[in-house]
Amino acid sequence: MTTGPAVGAAVAAPTRPRRRRFAWWAGLFLLPSSLLFAGLVLLPIVVAVVLSFCSWDGTTAVRFIGTANWQRFLGDGDALAALQRTGLLVVLCWLIQEPIALALGVYAAGRQRHRALLSAVYFLPALVSSAALGVLWSQLLSPVNGGVQYASQHFGLPFLGQSWLGSPHLVLGTVTVLVCWQFIPFHSLIFQAGVKQIPRSLYEAAAIDGLTPWQQLIHITLPMLRHTLVTSSTLNIVGSLTVFDLIYTLTGGGPGQSTRVLALAQYLEGFQSFSFGYASVLAVVLGVLAVVVSLILVRVTGFGEMRSEAEGA
Repeated sequence: MTTGPAVGAAVAAPTRPRRRRFAWWAGLFLLPSSLLFAGLVLLPIVVAVVLSFCSWDGTTAVRFIGTANWQRFLGDGDALAALQRTGLLVVLCWLIQEPIALALGVYAAGRQRHRALLSAVYFLPALVSSAALGVLWSQLLSPVNGGVQYASQHFGLPFLGQSWLGSPHLVLGTVTVLVCWQFIPFHSLIFQAGVKQIPRSLYEAAAIDGLTPWQQLIHITLPMLRHTLVTSSTLNIVGSLTVFDLIYTLTGGGPGQSTRVLALAQYLEGFQSFSFGYASVLAVVLGVLAVVVSLILVRVTGFGEMRSEAEGA
């Protein structure tokens, strides 16, 4: 009777080192991705933070200057104005993109006739690079032989004959509309995937109870898309904070500084003024804003709880 525990201990003893050995080998699979993340994400962040306290023109030696770059930022009216334009762009893009993308996503997830064809057509802008779209729209909106000017003169649409890229009062709104036009298809695809994850049994039960399609949208679809809305909003806000290539190829920050947002100001300070230390300050500010806004959004909406949208279904 005393041999049972001894045999059990003898059998159990080799299994403990084997489990530790398995966990050690499993950790090796994380090494390539961890090195890639450290090299492409963590290292540039550290370099940007260090350079924000230095003076460097890209050719001479890096020189530590303390908080001079940060003091310059706090007293730079142009940088603070660019920060305000960035905030305005973020708010406008969210207010325009999310409702339209939600409506298109719900429509694309349905079973209407020609739905697949229409979904493919309005998704085309998301497949073209922002730089190419900037060049294209700069030609279409050109006051000299531009396509929009031609339409205003020959098709009885005089309201189109405005200086969309030359007026300081219109250019930021024009850029905002074009940014939304490009990225609405991407966010509508997110909402389409979210709608398809909602159990059909909920809609069948609602139809039996006599709910109209509009009531089903209000009481079933929208509440079940709460996590999808947070995901889309986070990507929307971070993307609007860092939009650069479309604005650079479309206006270059002009006229004057009407479209000089923080991401563009960072590029111009670094690669035109060759003030990489001050450009790093703008990069750090932009990164901190993106992280803070994302954390606040996740915290306020309760998205961090990561509860299933099908909970209770």
